[in-house]
Amino acid sequence: MANPNKTKGTQWESDVRDYLNTALGLVDGAGKYLDPFDSHNVRRPAQEGAADVGDVHAVPFVLECKDVKSPAVPTFLRQAEVEAVNAGFPYGVAVVKARRQNVRRGRVHFGVATWTRVRLAMGLSAPEFAKRYNFTPSLRGLDTRRWYLSTDVEAFGVLLADTRATRHAR
Repeated sequence: MANPNKTKGTQWESDVRDYLNTALGLVDGAGKYLDPFDSHNVRRPAQEGAADVGDVHAVPFVLECKDVKSPAVPTFLRQAEVEAVNAGFPYGVAVVKARRQNVRRGRVHFGVATWTRVRLAMGLSAPEFAKRYNFTPSLRGLDTRRWYLSTDVEAFGVLLADTRATRHAR
């Protein structure tokens, strides 16, 4: 019998991947890739070796997906950032399932440094970036390593498309 928690986690990863591929127009109505060789397809990579490369790759992001009752967001963010480096991607974020909600309402968490790097790469001010993608801050205590900014998967899909458009425009 399979581990039920692993099954739930795998399903969440697949749900996030499928939602983003659909939102970005990378799949047809049956969920098949329009171009299987397109590097922009959102994928769940095979895990190989000792260095984890994250749960979902959505160029230029590595997504660390979590389906847990009590999220430990700062820990998830540290894990996502390490996995982004392992995978050779510039950004790592954590995507946490929202209980009894559609995948669109899952929470996407950015560490402050990652949020700032993405914002600067897109040429946006902090207020513009926060408003455009519906970010809310979580500033817990004086330890800035525990601070993060969050949006939902739906807004992240828009941010992902805009990030890709910005990168191609340069």
